[in-house]
Amino acid sequence: MGALTGIRVIELSQVLAAPFCGYQFALLGADVIKVELPDTPDCARGRGPLPALNAKGIGLTYQVQGGNKKSLALNIRTEPGRAALLKLVENADVFLENYSTGALDTLGLGYAALRQCNPRIVYCSITGYGDQGPKASKGAYDNTIQAASGAIGQSGGHKPGVSFVDYAAGYSAAFAIAAALLQRERTGRGCHISTSMLEVALSLMAPEAAAQHIAPEVPKRKEAGISAFDTADGTLMLGAFKPSQYRKLGACLAAQGHDVPVLDRISEWTDIWQNSDTIRVALQDIFILRSADAWQSVLEAADIPAERIVTLAESIAAPQLAARGYFAPSPADPSIALPLAGFRMTEGGAELQRAPPVLGRDSREVLTKGGLSATEIDALFAAGVAK
Repeated sequence: MGALTGIRVIELSQVLAAPFCGYQFALLGADVIKVELPDTPDCARGRGPLPALNAKGIGLTYQVQGGNKKSLALNIRTEPGRAALLKLVENADVFLENYSTGALDTLGLGYAALRQCNPRIVYCSITGYGDQGPKASKGAYDNTIQAASGAIGQSGGHKPGVSFVDYAAGYSAAFAIAAALLQRERTGRGCHISTSMLEVALSLMAPEAAAQHIAPEVPKRKEAGISAFDTADGTLMLGAFKPSQYRKLGACLAAQGHDVPVLDRISEWTDIWQNSDTIRVALQDIFILRSADAWQSVLEAADIPAERIVTLAESIAAPQLAARGYFAPSPADPSIALPLAGFRMTEGGAELQRAPPVLGRDSREVLTKGGLSATEIDALFAAGVAK
């Protein structure tokens, strides 16, 4: 039994951040109901490398965050659709959405409306910029937030090839929801959570953001011990971070016949900053003499973190992920391996038990359990409000 069994989540979501947030709850046993418009469902359903899955509305981009969920196709833009959704909210614990700020308020589905029918509801909104400020109503995607947050600027003007803001926002929202559920046990009241992707992005750069805010005149220091170096074969990312690790690196290299006296004199952070240019030049001349794999073995034997820079293909094929069981076969198609959570629990941990649903797979079941009669449900289907 998952740690969150018994928690019911209604998820009005699209693309990445909110679906990923809901996926965390679904993996831990919560009853997560993904609500989509019948005519314009989550666009992620049509994205991924396999055209056949895209055509079926279960593209891989959707699947990696759709497992264990139920699918309700419901037109919330209609009065009957909104009424049906509000009926479901009466017995829900969490309402999760990532529409533009204010969009659901205009439909009568904002926090003020939902808490009237369920004062215990934890209502979480994930938006680009939060619910206040001059950009509050502006739409956003991961890449535009990377631009607006300075993340691309911090990366030399190049966008990292991953949607890290979306996924970090999903994790941040999941943590806030869990905290709000725990708080509700003490107070008996739910709350509204506003998750800002911009603020999440800045939180991922907290040391740099704080330094820029407080001491903008001080240039960012490039530390040699946590830099990448070309080798005879491949690129090595060194992980000598603390002063003690610099000294350990010096001893390691000396044992290999490469004396770098400045490394032995590193005792404070200021020593690192003042000598990094000299250290970098010395290390460049040394690391180029052997392959990245060879240096990694030498450094690991000396308890100094280091990794050869690999491709994503190499990473997912490495034994480490298999040992941890990070990928799990889809219950519907064992040939499709889907990611689980980045943590393990001795009890109540993440499990993939149900395949990501096609649109509307569970509509009748969800509406029935939500308290609607068979006649009411038939009317919704007949009118095209539900699918």
